[in-house]
Amino acid sequence: MPVKSNFSVTPYSVSGNVDYQKLIKKFGTKPITGTLLRRISKYTGGDLHFMLRRGVFFTHRDLGWLLDRYDQGEKFYLYTGRGPSERTHIGHLIPWTMTKWLQDKFGSKLIFQITDDEKFLSDESLDLSDTRRYAMDNILDIIALGFSKKKTEILIDTDNADILYRNAIRIAKKINYSTVKAAFGFNESTNIGFIFYTSIQAVPSILESVREGRNVPCLIPHGVDQDPHFRVTRDVLPKLGYYKPASIQSIFVPPLSGVSGKMSSSDPNSTIFLTDDPKTVEMKIKKYAFSGGQPTIEEHRKLGGNPDIDVSFQWLKIFFEPDDRKLQKIEDDYKSGALLTGELKSILIEKINSFLEKHQERREKARDVIQDFLVSREDRK
Repeated sequence: MPVKSNFSVTPYSVSGNVDYQKLIKKFGTKPITGTLLRRISKYTGGDLHFMLRRGVFFTHRDLGWLLDRYDQGEKFYLYTGRGPSERTHIGHLIPWTMTKWLQDKFGSKLIFQITDDEKFLSDESLDLSDTRRYAMDNILDIIALGFSKKKTEILIDTDNADILYRNAIRIAKKINYSTVKAAFGFNESTNIGFIFYTSIQAVPSILESVREGRNVPCLIPHGVDQDPHFRVTRDVLPKLGYYKPASIQSIFVPPLSGVSGKMSSSDPNSTIFLTDDPKTVEMKIKKYAFSGGQPTIEEHRKLGGNPDIDVSFQWLKIFFEPDDRKLQKIEDDYKSGALLTGELKSILIEKINSFLEKHQERREKARDVIQDFLVSREDRK
């Protein structure tokens, strides 16, 4: 089956079958090499997250530099974020899960930015009360992943205008309109708040340096579509005397409809939300998950399936089957025809529902501790 190479990746939309090697060249990032993985493994007792082993996190900016600083005794902090929406889905978990693993392995502090301001500015239909409600709901999913309460602060932008604005204006002063227009494609109809927004998103990458009065390295795990924001950030911060933030960047979780593009909340039939019940999960996977199998059982037994275009297999590879040996057996059995499409989907359904059952329990418990994670007024002084 021929694969189209035409694709588009921006912070606001992803379309087509993304060629990640071409994207590395287009964005000017670097591949995460075996040498870098071995360096990370040295600090984690030989434990390397399966998303790193499998290339789910495939590219970076200054990861080697960050590890050099770590070798010299400089601890780094983590920064990631969420543009809140009505419901959180599986695709959002990829950078968060990696961030959690890095926090556990390196003992790093985490600043988790909730960009309710960006969401408000980007959607004319939303009021600030809507984006506030989305933010508080999405935070439950963040806490449910098990981030350290002592080492994690969740920073809601509209609750922290003081620390954000007084640092953002210093950054904004160094960015001209032609730069953001080239990076994001802004035009005359773009509201001025949205144009200013990238300055706000840059602030957490220097926040610990501001607080401590010295440069502190920062690592940002994020989806590769967000790279333009941090490319602008990295250009500006040295002019203000700060380190450039390092980053590791992930591929996208494809929608159920096929391996092209990126999962989106706007199409509920191509998405698994973190609040979906078991029957809904089963229905969506069975009905909508694109298959790499053959038209009939007889043909499949003879010719086998194609895991490269099978969404169920790709979801197992990206997130739901961390055991490499088990994943390899599933792949081999599917290619040989020993494993049917329906059986592959059943494996995924069981994995998703097992994960969601535990996640949803933790999500409810998170309501009792949500205030413990939010940046306090004392921190905002």
